[in-house]
Amino acid sequence: MREAERIAEQLRRAHEGGAWHGPALNELLGGVTAAQAAARPVPGAHTIWELVLHVEAWERAALRRLGGDPARIYDTPEDWSGIDAADEGAWREALARLAATGAELRAAVLRLEDARLDEPILPEMSSRYVTLHGVVQHTLYHAGQIAVLKKALALPTGYAPPVTPDATTP
Repeated sequence: MREAERIAEQLRRAHEGGAWHGPALNELLGGVTAAQAAARPVPGAHTIWELVLHVEAWERAALRRLGGDPARIYDTPEDWSGIDAADEGAWREALARLAATGAELRAAVLRLEDARLDEPILPEMSSRYVTLHGVVQHTLYHAGQIAVLKKALALPTGYAPPVTPDATTP
């Protein structure tokens, strides 16, 4: 398997499931309503919805960078955009954008040549390899925050610990 394929698989696992750490984004977001996504159970913390928009923005930024656009979104309204209308249609649209951007990013990664992964994604930026692994890490970091927010809302996290053999069992 090519390294670009491994990276694309890690991105897929972060979104769709089978991630080593626990529940992926889709597993965490399944069944969350617009009202729950917009709720702020932890004062001063972002909402589930804001986190979804933020993850999508950074995955889109990585995709744009792969295409040659510096996508300098840090500390801009694109980085942490607000929610215009907290209704079910807007929530479904946000989830659809997250899924579409994730799929588009994975497709772009699969088009990369492994020999170019160590090259800067753009001048004066990290390598494609570091950037793409950073996207996976960023996505999973915020997935963990979503899990905590779901617990604060008394919602199930969808987490089932991996089954590992007990060292004392033959």
